[in-house]
Amino acid sequence: MNISSTAGLVGGPYSGASYSATKGAVRLFTKSTAIQYAKEGIRCNSVHPGLLETPMTEDILADAAHREERTQRIPLGKIGTAEDIAYGVLYLASDEASFITGSELVIDGGATAQ
Repeated sequence: MNISSTAGLVGGPYSGASYSATKGAVRLFTKSTAIQYAKEGIRCNSVHPGLLETPMTEDILADAAHREERTQRIPLGKIGTAEDIAYGVLYLASDEASFITGSELVIDGGATAQ
């Protein structure tokens, strides 16, 4: 399981090019790993979180106007939590996901669906 970011899927005004490039690399690394190890029964998927309430975003979300502007860009109308991501990871690590490999699970409240 690899954790990437929606910044590895689409460009945006809030992350720099180098951050997006590294997250995009995780995306392709995951797919290559999935193919390379599939015959051995090893699965590899990536999770792409959107904006979350974490220590990493604490400073930028402290500004009420910026927080509101960012929240308005999310169709579900809320900022995600670490638990939102954990549940997706739990599913992909479970036996219920035994036929899933090389996939990308986007957990972003619908932000990249626009």
